[in-house]
Amino acid sequence: MSTDTIGVCGLGIMGAAMAHRLIDVGHPIMVWNRSPEKITPLSQRGAQLAASPKELADQCTIVITCLTDQKAVEQVVFQENGLAASKQQGGVLVDHSSIAPQEARSMAKRLFANTQRHWLDAPVSGGVTGVQNSTLAIMVGGDQQALEQTRPYLKAYSARITHMGDVGSGQVAKLCNQIIVASTIGAISEAVALAAQSGLNAKALTEALEGGWADSVLLKTFVPRMADSYSEKLGAADIMHKDVKNTLEFAESNNIQLNLTKAVEQLYAQAAKLGLGQHDISEIVRLAWPNKPPSN
Repeated sequence: MSTDTIGVCGLGIMGAAMAHRLIDVGHPIMVWNRSPEKITPLSQRGAQLAASPKELADQCTIVITCLTDQKAVEQVVFQENGLAASKQQGGVLVDHSSIAPQEARSMAKRLFANTQRHWLDAPVSGGVTGVQNSTLAIMVGGDQQALEQTRPYLKAYSARITHMGDVGSGQVAKLCNQIIVASTIGAISEAVALAAQSGLNAKALTEALEGGWADSVLLKTFVPRMADSYSEKLGAADIMHKDVKNTLEFAESNNIQLNLTKAVEQLYAQAAKLGLGQHDISEIVRLAWPNKPPSN
C-alpha cells in the first residue's frame, strides 16, 4: 500500500474510473472536480477533498489530470488557484487528457517555470473497460525519471506504459491511435448499417468476422452496441471529433497530408450537425441507418 497521496483532477467517465482503481489497489488519493457532485462516490471510499487545484497540488507531489480538452486543462492548471499557483516546488503532473501536442509542450514549459513540476503528457487508449481491468495503454511524453516516479501508480489501471520521447510525443502517439480508432469505428458503423438494412442480423457480424482480418477489439465492442443497444456510455462522439480535428491541425502544421482522416473528420462533423455529438459514439451508426430503433 502506498503512503503517498495522489491528486486526481477531473472525475468524468475516465477520471473517476482511474480514481476508483487507485483506491482499489491501496493508494490514498485527494480529488478535485469542477462538478462537486461527482466527488461523493469517491469521498465515501475515503478520498480526501481539495477545495481547489492549488490545494491539491500543495498536498500532492504527483497529480493526475483527465479533462475534456486543452481549454479545460489550461484552466485547471493556470487559472487563479490552479495547479500552477501551488507554492510546492517539484513533483509531477501526469495529464491523461487528449490535447494538441504543441499545447502540451507550451503548458509544460509554463508549469515548470512556475513550480519546477515536470509535465508528462500521457494520453490513454482502452476506454473505461480498460481502466477497470487494468489493461489501458498509456503513451507518455516527458522526462524519463519523472515517468519512473509515477509508473507504480499508473500501473493501477494500465497494462502497457510506453515512453515515446520528449513532452508532446505522447500526444502525437495518441493522434496516431485516434486515426485508427476513429476510422475503424466509422467503418464498423457503415458495415452494421449495410447489414441491418439488407435484411441480415447485424449482431451476427461479430461471429461471422471473428478470426478474419476485420476482427478486432473495436469490432467486438461496437457491433453489438450499434446493432442492438447498450446500457453504459463509452464516450461522446464530440470527443472523438475533437481528437480528429487536432490530428488534422497538427498534420497540416507539419505539411503532412492525411486524406482518409479528412474524410473521417467529415463523418464526425455530420454527426455533430445531426445532434449526435453529445451522444455515445455508437450513435454515429445513424448516419447510414437513420431509421434505427432507439438504442435504450
